[in-house]
Amino acid sequence: MRKAIQYSKLASLLAISAALFVSCSTDEDDEDLGNWINRSVFDGSPRSGISGFTIDNMGYMGVGYDGDDYLNSFWAYDLDGDYWSQKADFPGVARSAAVGFQINGTGYIGSGYDGVDELNDFYAYDPSNNSWSTIASITETKRRSAVAFSANGYGYFGTGYDGENDRKDFWKYDPSSDTWSELVGFGGNKRRSATTFTINGLVYLGTGVSNGIYLEDFWVFDPSDESWTKKTDLDEEDDYSIERGNAVGFSINGYGYVACGEINGPTTTVWEYDPTSDTWEAKSNFEGSTRQDAIAFTNGSRAFVGLGRTGSLYLDDLDEFFPFEEYDEED
Repeated sequence: MRKAIQYSKLASLLAISAALFVSCSTDEDDEDLGNWINRSVFDGSPRSGISGFTIDNMGYMGVGYDGDDYLNSFWAYDLDGDYWSQKADFPGVARSAAVGFQINGTGYIGSGYDGVDELNDFYAYDPSNNSWSTIASITETKRRSAVAFSANGYGYFGTGYDGENDRKDFWKYDPSSDTWSELVGFGGNKRRSATTFTINGLVYLGTGVSNGIYLEDFWVFDPSDESWTKKTDLDEEDDYSIERGNAVGFSINGYGYVACGEINGPTTTVWEYDPTSDTWEAKSNFEGSTRQDAIAFTNGSRAFVGLGRTGSLYLDDLDEFFPFEEYDEED
């Protein structure tokens, strides 16, 4: 009888050990989900504080700072062909920390910092003839490190730093009349260096810095009625580490992502947002160097992250992200 009891206890211990092994393996698999593959290195000079937009399968980006000079060169990355080509220079004063967005196949870049002043001028880029034109400035305010996005045929611009204060106001651009109008501000904190991404027509905004504090509040903007709704804070579960500044945001196939940026130093961490459950999940870290002030291109089904800086080192690499593939350090 005693031997049977011992065998029973041993079987139970083995079963528990097997269950723990399976559980740990599953957790490791979850943590390793998300793969990064090197793509074509940027042909121009390494830079950070870049601005850009994606039109169809072309990622456009330019301006920025290379550690010595503010830049106005402008480039395109072919997502399918994996190559870069230089385009017509941005026509405004060279700058960094500007914003970019696109409306119906036309790209826009404006605001920023030229090393002396914050800026409020904006320009439109036509990819069909590789040309720029001046559009209306936001005359009431100058800004750097703001956010911008497009929805329903309009452009939206807000938050940022005006040279004296962080801001939380928002403005709407109508390309048909070439005019800006001020909207009712959202209920969150003032901030600079925040992040946005768009999922199914809704725009999510979070992260950023104000008064030296990394912000935790997270919001969604509904362009149908131009309303803001608060979502779960970025530290709601205590083990989240999503708060940061100068990150990139993008969406792929119905999920949102916040990657890289800085929180007491540059980071490579990546988080995935599920809008159906209002929850976040950690993904595999960005495979390149830690970085902030990077650029992201996405066409909704593919996403690329690159450039930026880590400390005083300016970067020119580019990686593509596959969020549901297992991490492979050898590829």
